Amino acid sequence: MNVSAVDLFCGAGGLTNGLEAAGVTVEAGFDIDADCRYAYEENNDAEFVDADLAEISRENPEEVAEWLDDDADATLVAGCPPCQPFSPLNHGSESQDHEMYEMLSEFGEIVAAIEPDFVVMENVYELRHEGVYEDFEDLLESMGYLLNPDWNKRVFCPEYGIPQTRRRWVVTASKRGPFNFSPRIHNRPSQFESVKERIDDLPAIEAGESHPDDWLHTARSLDDINLKRIEQSVPGGTWEDWDEELLLDCHLDESGRSFGSVYGRMRADEPAPTITTQFYNLGSGRFGHYDTDQNRAISLREGAMIQTFPRDYQFAEKFEDVGITKLGRMIGNAVPPALGEIIGRRLLEHLRGEKKQAALGDYVD
Repeated sequence: MNVSAVDLFCGAGGLTNGLEAAGVTVEAGFDIDADCRYAYEENNDAEFVDADLAEISRENPEEVAEWLDDDADATLVAGCPPCQPFSPLNHGSESQDHEMYEMLSEFGEIVAAIEPDFVVMENVYELRHEGVYEDFEDLLESMGYLLNPDWNKRVFCPEYGIPQTRRRWVVTASKRGPFNFSPRIHNRPSQFESVKERIDDLPAIEAGESHPDDWLHTARSLDDINLKRIEQSVPGGTWEDWDEELLLDCHLDESGRSFGSVYGRMRADEPAPTITTQFYNLGSGRFGHYDTDQNRAISLREGAMIQTFPRDYQFAEKFEDVGITKLGRMIGNAVPPALGEIIGRRLLEHLRGEKKQAALGDYVD
């Protein structure tokens, strides 16, 4: 089965990489961030289109359709519109006030102009409560798409072989019969892949060091007080493990006593916490390495592998081309490739089932 797809808001190519691994032909990825071009094209068999999708949706949404193969067995528009307005890391700001709030609507406008056979939209779990999302669902249904039910949209990543506690909302829309997301691979926590299983074979490095054979295996440097904090941190522990002089001001207030994960170490035998765009910062969450002989936050390569990017995935030609902040954003914002692969495999299974059903119908007739 030949599925011709485009990936909107493609970033560094996580969704594209997974879809291609499943056997879907991704023709192009669209994104306004030109820094993602190298990663997208270096690792995937698709072209990067440097474009403002908000502008395309207003002026010429049919432009995206030109990339799809009309002779394919099916067409797919997939993507993850920016999730920052809806993320719990938005720190209580009103979602609709965010400059990217309307990007889901613009995704919908492009879909409406193209009307592909299938649509896949992946986003943060919190999106489901937003008005812009309700409008998106209404638009798809008005065009005759069948949507997977809400219980099927809920994705807890460890249940799908992704070693981080990320929760996602995955919409699968079809004009060719009901197309639900895949059933869970793992049903019990004892089956979840741990962070140790994913990254333990990477060589040990120190804070501020880059491995000579892989510059992406770089850990951010720590000042003296943060080095002391990580040295006194135990896997899964809290600030209560530290000497009193190392405590943060917030820990002295009642409201800050619950911030146990900040500057904490991961547990080796559990999935990692959600990989955010600042996972390389020790103070951004529980991003300390689980190995107490490695006193540092996880490296860029470790974060990418927890996101299920292949170990040899290249994000830039040189570190200096983009820097740690942009690299962290590329990795943290990405759709985990393993999730993209599951989506792609499920779509191909659906089409093979459709073809088989058609053949049986012809035989009966």
